[in-house]
Amino acid sequence: MTLWVLGLCICVMFLGGLSLDLWRVIAVRRSLVAMADAGATAGANGLDTAALRRGDLVLDPLLVRAEAGDALRDQSGWHAVDAVAIDVAAAPARVTVTLRAKVDFTLLGIFVHGDPVEVQASASAEPRVEP
Repeated sequence: MTLWVLGLCICVMFLGGLSLDLWRVIAVRRSLVAMADAGATAGANGLDTAALRRGDLVLDPLLVRAEAGDALRDQSGWHAVDAVAIDVAAAPARVTVTLRAKVDFTLLGIFVHGDPVEVQASASAEPRVEP
């Protein structure tokens, strides 16, 4: 009976660790999605002023990266996510922000020794003319 209860406790602890770590991965991904969306939206404001005067909606890559970087630094969820890799790609008419983070195992780390889970989120935005 003692061995059965001990085995049951270990199974419950494993399932608890699995649910806790899975929830942490989901929470980090949710934060990354919100941050990437805010960065892409802000980056879409980085218009090339010379092209805009000619009536063209063209993005300035340097301004896009600056706007997206400022928006990402202002995010409140930034401090909750450790070791975020940021990639801002600026095409002439589209901004794509990709964020990657690694989530370490907590309780599940007792049972599974391995690399952390890598989480990635991406968002795109385009400038548009509003009447």
